[in-house]
Amino acid sequence: MTDPHTASPGPAPDLASPFERFRHIVVEGPIGAGKTSLARKLAERFGAQPVLEEAMGNPFLERFYRDSRRYALPTQLFFLFQRVNQLRDLAQHDLFSQAMVGDFLLDKDPLFARLTLDDDELRLYQQIFDSLSPQAPTPDLVIYLQAQPDTLVERVQKRGIGMEAAISEPYLRALAETYSRYFYHYDEAPLLIVNTEHLNPIDRDEDFAVLVRQLAELRGRRSFFSIGE
Repeated sequence: MTDPHTASPGPAPDLASPFERFRHIVVEGPIGAGKTSLARKLAERFGAQPVLEEAMGNPFLERFYRDSRRYALPTQLFFLFQRVNQLRDLAQHDLFSQAMVGDFLLDKDPLFARLTLDDDELRLYQQIFDSLSPQAPTPDLVIYLQAQPDTLVERVQKRGIGMEAAISEPYLRALAETYSRYFYHYDEAPLLIVNTEHLNPIDRDEDFAVLVRQLAELRGRRSFFSIGE
């Protein structure tokens, strides 16, 4: 993907900021969906505070991709504590003093745990998660980016991040299906489901503008957005 830092600066004159309606937006989706790139681009265009996963800071992640069974629990717990600390730090600095956009939803964290942990580890993880999760704020809007598993696999392979080379296709497919089931039932915040098969809001400014205008037109608690090929 194109580095979002090279995108043209500033919003188009007719592009109203989605943060006028939603002060706290979270962009979600499985690996390869483009959630971090879109969250960063929204933050840059509209002056929101980015709250992004720091995956490269997890010392267990590369080992997890090589040997998931052995390193699943420390990888999962590191991410859980990291995300909780990020959200806690924001709360201590007046969470809503500035609009913010994140690329992770803490409530979704157990999805990975259920895919990778055995029963005893999952019980331990769940106890820790239950004690920490009340500290996480509920966003004003969640944008869920979805794509077919084959598309996600292709994107992960194309972007060529070293540690991701060890991610198995079955794991990516299982993750995509798990996300789909989770957001099918999600009702904690307003939700926009975006099909990204033929939408590229990172590399194409016209697609970005279409998506932002869709945010301005949202009504109700659940919407779906897709464009044709």
